[in-house]
Amino acid sequence: MDLILRIVMLPVLLLQAIWVRSNARKLPEPDGPRVGLLNCAAADHTVRLLITGDSSAAGVGAPHQDEALSGHLTRALQKTISVDWTLAATTGHRTADTLARLKALPRQRFDIVVVALGVNEVTRFTAARTFHMEQSSLIDLLHDRFEAKAVVLSGVPPMAQFPALPNPLAWCLGRHADRLDAVLRALAAKRETLVHLPCPIALTDEVMASDGYHPSAAGYAVWAEAIMAALHQNAPSIMHDAFAAAEMSSR
Repeated sequence: MDLILRIVMLPVLLLQAIWVRSNARKLPEPDGPRVGLLNCAAADHTVRLLITGDSSAAGVGAPHQDEALSGHLTRALQKTISVDWTLAATTGHRTADTLARLKALPRQRFDIVVVALGVNEVTRFTAARTFHMEQSSLIDLLHDRFEAKAVVLSGVPPMAQFPALPNPLAWCLGRHADRLDAVLRALAAKRETLVHLPCPIALTDEVMASDGYHPSAAGYAVWAEAIMAALHQNAPSIMHDAFAAAEMSSR
């Protein structure tokens, strides 16, 4: 039904999209390290973490990487294990862009990978079939080239709730976001190494950045906590395997 309404409302949607692009507050990617090593005094081995994807993975909306997803998540992991981490994310990236970026990296092991993609596919109304194909290729790359033991597919956020988007544009984008998120959920159901994490952030002013489009520092903290909970509660064997692999490689 929303596909039909999208055609009917096309003039209105185009005008709203132009207005949003013209008036949107464009926030930069925060300063701060993109790689690092956090040592845990209680652990004698290290888990390798990769965070990849679009502007949300890159931390847009936070004042510094320490308050972005990378900072909150690495500190949460450091409570139980040392973390050797890499952030490879860029504003505007879609799955195809992330695939190309990761293919350019040298072969290496990442025990845990967090992926945040989909919003830019939504705004371009990428077909669900195309999204499925490209996400499948990305998942294969993470397992085959980077030996990922646990991959968290961050759910496409419910864009109908984005404060920056007016209706009916928000409604149309929200419907397509749900469609693409269903692709991630279906992919995760097929592999034990995958975890689909529905958007854990209530998209209110308290946890959204000033652009009404990205998480704030508080929103990133909520997201990191949800990733940790998803790994431990929904995939305890994955976490065990990831930590075991890290321990073996350190010997």
